[in-house]
Amino acid sequence: MEYLEFELPIKELEEQLEKCQVIGEESDVDVTETCKQIEKKLVATKKEIYKNLTPWQRVQMSRHPNRPYTLDYIKALCGDSFLELHGDRNVKDDKAMIGGLGKIGDQSFMIVGQQKGYNTKTRQYRNFGMANPEGYRKALRLMKSAEKFGIPVITLIDTPGAYPGLEAEERGQGEAIARNILEMTRLKVPIITVIIGEGASGGALGIGVGDRVLMLENTWYSVISPESCSSILWRSWEYKEQAADALKLTAKDMKRLKLVDEIIKEPLGGAHNDREKTYLAVRDTILKTHDELKNLSPKDLVSNRMEKYLEMGVFKG
Repeated sequence: MEYLEFELPIKELEEQLEKCQVIGEESDVDVTETCKQIEKKLVATKKEIYKNLTPWQRVQMSRHPNRPYTLDYIKALCGDSFLELHGDRNVKDDKAMIGGLGKIGDQSFMIVGQQKGYNTKTRQYRNFGMANPEGYRKALRLMKSAEKFGIPVITLIDTPGAYPGLEAEERGQGEAIARNILEMTRLKVPIITVIIGEGASGGALGIGVGDRVLMLENTWYSVISPESCSSILWRSWEYKEQAADALKLTAKDMKRLKLVDEIIKEPLGGAHNDREKTYLAVRDTILKTHDELKNLSPKDLVSNRMEKYLEMGVFKG
C-alpha cells in the first residue's frame, strides 16, 4: 500500500496495529485491549484526515497510484460481457482511449474512457492516459455506432489532458476535440459521464458532454491542472496548492456551480481503499441515472442536453 504525504499518520497507526497483532500471535501476552485502542484511534484519525481534505489533497487522491482506472471499472461493472472495439478507421488504434460494448445488469452500453498505466511499461503503452486525435475520433466512431443501434453511452474520464505533442497537433487535436463536443451535444441516445480520476482541460471535455455528469468524491475537473496554472501565473510549480484552491476544481465546487449533476460518495480513504464498494456505488448510480433518461425521446434528450450546457455560466446580478 502506498501512502500520500498527508496519510503518514495513518501509516504509523497501521504499522503499530500490525506489530501489536504479531506480538499477540507470537507470545502469550494478551494484547486485545491495546489492539482495540489502536484500531479506535486509527478510525478517528482517518475520519479527521479525510473529512478536511484541501483541494490539492483531493488532486493527489485522484492521482493515487492504487486508484482504480477505466478498465478496472469496466471489468467490475461488465464482467466478461465487455467487447473492446479498436481504431478510428483513419490513422491507428489509440491505446490511451479505450471503448467497446458491455452489459451492466441487463442493459447494454457503449463504454468509452481514458486508460492510464499501472507501471512504467504500461504507462508508456497507454501514453499516461493522454489521447491523440485518433483516440477522440475512435471515441466518436463508437458513440455514432451506439446512436445507430439505440445503445446508451457511458464515458469514464481520467486524463491529465489530451496529448500536446507535435504529431497530435499535426493530425488536428483541437479539431478532433471540438468535433466530439459538437457531435455529443446532438447524439440521440442517453450519455452518462463519470469522472473517475483527473478531469483536465479539453482532454476531458472531448468525451465529457453528457445528459448527466457524475463525479466521484475525490476527483477534480478543471480547465487546467494546478501545476500548469501555477507555472503560468507564478512562473513556478511551487504555488500549485494555491492554484488548486483558486481553480474551484473539487466535486463540491463543481456541484455548487452546477457544472456536474451528482457526486458519488467514496469509501473512507478513497476509491482505492475499498474498490468493491466504489464499483457498487458507481454501478448503482449509473443504473439509476439510466432509468431517469431511458424513456425520453431523442428530441427531448438533445434539447435538454443543449439547454443544460447553455445555462452554464449564466450570471444573474
